[in-house]
Amino acid sequence: MSNIENNKQNKVPMSTMIWFSGLSMLGFLATDMYLPAFETIRHEFETSQTLISLSLSIFLLGMALGQLVYGPLSDRVGRKKMLFVGMTIFVLSTALISVSNSIELFLIARFGQALGACSGTVIWQAVVIDRYQGKASERIFATIMPLVALSPALAPLLGAGLEEYFGWRSIFIVLVVIGLGLAFATKGQKESAPLDKKQEKISTQLARDYKQIVKSKIFMGNMLIFAACSAAFFAYLTGSPFIMTAMGYSGADIGLSYLPQTVAFLVGGYGCRSLLVRFSAKQLLPWLMTLFITTVVLMFVIAFATSPTTIWPILIPFCFLAVANGAIYPLVINSALADFKNCSATAAGLLNFLQTMFCFLASSVVSTFSEHGLYTVTAVMLFQGIVIVIGYVLAKHKATDAAASTAVVA
Repeated sequence: MSNIENNKQNKVPMSTMIWFSGLSMLGFLATDMYLPAFETIRHEFETSQTLISLSLSIFLLGMALGQLVYGPLSDRVGRKKMLFVGMTIFVLSTALISVSNSIELFLIARFGQALGACSGTVIWQAVVIDRYQGKASERIFATIMPLVALSPALAPLLGAGLEEYFGWRSIFIVLVVIGLGLAFATKGQKESAPLDKKQEKISTQLARDYKQIVKSKIFMGNMLIFAACSAAFFAYLTGSPFIMTAMGYSGADIGLSYLPQTVAFLVGGYGCRSLLVRFSAKQLLPWLMTLFITTVVLMFVIAFATSPTTIWPILIPFCFLAVANGAIYPLVINSALADFKNCSATAAGLLNFLQTMFCFLASSVVSTFSEHGLYTVTAVMLFQGIVIVIGYVLAKHKATDAAASTAVVA
């Protein structure tokens, strides 16, 4: 009887899965839809390549900072309330982008757009941890995270089509509609935060929660793996439009180039979901990290040894990196957050803040040295391979200690 009840509890309604998917993809849609329009926006604002690239870096900074706020507040006042606040900020800022007439206003509004979008990124993860546990939460993450990968393929294609027929501003009008739709969908969801517990002074609560989270080597190790994998991905996203433009590709070509890596990410994510039936996350992770490291080393060697004149010598190995990322993300996110049900949104907020700061730094380095194109991108990606090894050693060392302690007690 208990197994039947657990199955019912762990079954996720389709409407909830769609809601999770929309919230998880929102930040990526806002990142990726306008990539093919980089050159068009640069020409209209009569600005530099560096400033247009900065619009992506600024977005990542806003995403990082906002999650530190939404996490603790949603633990305190509720997931739904904070989502409504976030969606309102997102919709208003995106509308401002659609009517901006200068690069300065564009950049300011992009920062506000990020502050709104990040509410969905942190809160959907907290809701999963609130409602599900163990294999159930792993499988939900392994189902949703590959859907996030649809944005690098579909969003640039949609953005390229909108730009061609309706102008680049229509990209942000569509994002306004998506934000409104997610706000409406949130109304139909039940509150998952444990709001009935006694409320402490917020400074006391934050000090205790952050101390608990930061002291966890399992959290910090998995965070480093997640952050480094994401940073490598964003280094490529930041540099690829300009690299491909220099190679002679059009905006439509740039949009289409994201299709193979998206299919690869989906293969990794859903392959991981299937493999979790037979293998544990601890068994799968070392093999996936090996694939990631092999790929970034290969891309670095190709860039410096052959100076490719087409994107394919880089795009093909990048697809293998996407396979690795698609499988790694659900494993390390679940492992990082599993021990923090008492403050799941705060932990998710800190995880995503640190992850996004890594992406911001990687994107900023690529933007700053964009004149070196592929060399900068692959060097930044290679560095991330070192970081994930450090993260794995940290998390594995702590997990080994915990297992040994359990054995002694037994």
